Amino acid sequence: MRQVSLREFRTRGAKALESVPRGETILLSGQDGPAWFLVPASGDVALQDRELRRAMAMASLRESWRRAEELGIDKMTDEEINEEIDRMRRERRRRKPR
Repeated sequence: MRQVSLREFRTRGAKALESVPRGETILLSGQDGPAWFLVPASGDVALQDRELRRAMAMASLRESWRRAEELGIDKMTDEEINEEIDRMRRERRRRKPR
């Protein structure tokens, strides 16, 4: 994977990407480190988009599971979950200005 600075990409655009082989993923990085991936689209772009979104959703779900375990809420019963939802709804209604 090649790395291109955000500054170079902004100022030189396509010219900055000329040295990157066709089909290779590019990492755009700024002063604060890696910022974006440029992933080549080929073939069935819609399928690739779905697969990428599915992978991102799974990563987010795994992070949620990890946080739930960390907070000890991964073993809540359905009744406890519903009570928590009801409590939050009541609190939100109470705070909402009318």
